[in-house]
Amino acid sequence: MLADKAAIVGIGATEFSKESGRSELQLAAECVIDALADAGIDPAEVDGISTFKSDNNPESEVHRVIGGKALKFFSRVDYGGGAACGVVMQAAMAIATGVCEVAVVYRAFNERSQYRYGSGASHKTPAHNYDGATRAWGGVHGLVSPASNVAMSATRYMYEYGATSEDFGRYCVLARKYAATNPKAWFYQKPITLDDHQNSRWIVEPLRLLDCCQESDGGVALVITSVERARTLKQTPALIRAVAQGSCDDQHTMTSYYRENIAHLPEMKLVADQLWAMSHLSPSDMQYATIYDHFSPYVFQQLEALGYCGMGQAKDFIREGHLELDGSLPTNTHGGQLGEAYIHGVNGIAEAVRQIRGTSCNQVKRVQHAVVTAGTGVPTSGLILGQL
Repeated sequence: MLADKAAIVGIGATEFSKESGRSELQLAAECVIDALADAGIDPAEVDGISTFKSDNNPESEVHRVIGGKALKFFSRVDYGGGAACGVVMQAAMAIATGVCEVAVVYRAFNERSQYRYGSGASHKTPAHNYDGATRAWGGVHGLVSPASNVAMSATRYMYEYGATSEDFGRYCVLARKYAATNPKAWFYQKPITLDDHQNSRWIVEPLRLLDCCQESDGGVALVITSVERARTLKQTPALIRAVAQGSCDDQHTMTSYYRENIAHLPEMKLVADQLWAMSHLSPSDMQYATIYDHFSPYVFQQLEALGYCGMGQAKDFIREGHLELDGSLPTNTHGGQLGEAYIHGVNGIAEAVRQIRGTSCNQVKRVQHAVVTAGTGVPTSGLILGQL
């Protein structure tokens, strides 16, 4: 069993910007070195690395530039933001099985200044592979970006359950409220109102500009080691109580439109079921949540898949204040990817670690356990952290 065998002992990050002015490799090295310093571990001890398939920084090169000596484990996980907790799973498995002793997870990119991740593939020559064929099939129907893919599911969700653009906006207002008090957030001191949300321009109906996450430059890293080693280090460890991945029936990356009901996220339900079973915990045992908020409608579907409310009831759950700092499930207290930065969810894991440590700028009282989700609409992953 993977539960309770490894812990996150270091977190590190660069600043979050729209133009970093330096290479992606430098961003990766900076956040990894920062995370190791936070943990009190020498870079020479790093012998494992797990990152995203979409990261442009080779594991061996990052290991070299930080001063690593012997790299015994390296892996990558696909599906964009769906990998966010999957890379932690890879690192935790390597630690638990004795393959390596100190594993690093990182995600670093110049997603805003160097290229526009959210623009999708409309400007690219289709590749002669499965991905290229899939994009070519959907592109002629207007499915040319992540936003256009999500809009289909969001529209069906609204039709099925009576959710409105204003309901999505209430979550966006909350995320920006948290970001406004987070000095590290891009939107620090820049809250929005529901009117601001409703007056923001359409991207792809029913998604407005303020329903869509940022495009950011920056990097975030985590350091993972054994529970025994974690007890000897300087920071309060965040114990990995459970971690899981999931891909479900008739999964077509972000265009799973042939399912019986496209207003649900069965892959997140699969992940949630594994998390609760592995940890022997339940939704009510969580005092904090990082919910992957690349697009606001998927926050609603994730809350339902995790078991916090019934299908179609997330709009009421949010309206009743459950995600507020004094609510039953404070969520994305760093501002999320809408308010802090879009670093493919690794910054959300870092915020969950801060909540366990008691060091968040929007600290929740007595956080014993935190649940974290990764990108949805794609094969995904999830994580439960707890106090050691």
